[in-house]
Amino acid sequence: MRGLLTGRAGARVRRPPDNTVLVLRDVTKEYANGKQALRDVDLVIPEGDFVFLVGPSGAGKSTLMKLIIRDELASHGEVFLDGEDLARVPRRQVPRIRRKIGTVFQDFKLLPSKTVRENVAFALEVTGTPRRQVGPAVDRVLALVGLSAQASQTPAQLSGGERQRTAIARALVHDPRIIIADEPTGNLDPLISWEIIQLLLRINELGVTVLMATHDADVVTALRKRVVALEDGRVIRDEVGGAYHRED
Repeated sequence: MRGLLTGRAGARVRRPPDNTVLVLRDVTKEYANGKQALRDVDLVIPEGDFVFLVGPSGAGKSTLMKLIIRDELASHGEVFLDGEDLARVPRRQVPRIRRKIGTVFQDFKLLPSKTVRENVAFALEVTGTPRRQVGPAVDRVLALVGLSAQASQTPAQLSGGERQRTAIARALVHDPRIIIADEPTGNLDPLISWEIIQLLLRINELGVTVLMATHDADVVTALRKRVVALEDGRVIRDEVGGAYHRED
């Protein structure tokens, strides 16, 4: 029957609908020291959604992202990415799962000795993509992010905004199901930050799901996208068209 999988020992496991990219069901993450970073989190992100993840430092945003990329596993509950229960994915299959995710970080995480083109191509090369496919894919995403002219430059020759565009191109080059952006504008001035947000919006319009953690209240409130707010590890608000802060 569609929507059901047979798990270990013949157990019947409910699978999320086909149009969902990410599902968390009753997820708790507790560390060895007893700290609960996430508590009873339920979250469904459909394909094509654009979601701002907000909350104070220590609210659980980074832990949530680590669970999504399977850097860590939930203590309780289930995390499904593109229909797969991440707790049931063997370690050897984790690289395959991570190819469905594009990650963008506040500090870019570019390889300083490689050019823009080489940084983006590296994301494909490490996954064994045939060489004949690498060049065209890199050209496509560099054009999308507006960096074709900077392809031969190294990160040291780029502005902060250009470095973040390079990181976004790298995240996109393997056609991920979802982009996870962790404070992608945190090191940028307001004008450049807005340009990066506009780029992420354009990528979302092309059908890529975006989950962005941010403290930028002005951007969140201006765009009125879906807002998921965390506090003390719990989802305290999940609102479509919301502002950064609750509006009563």
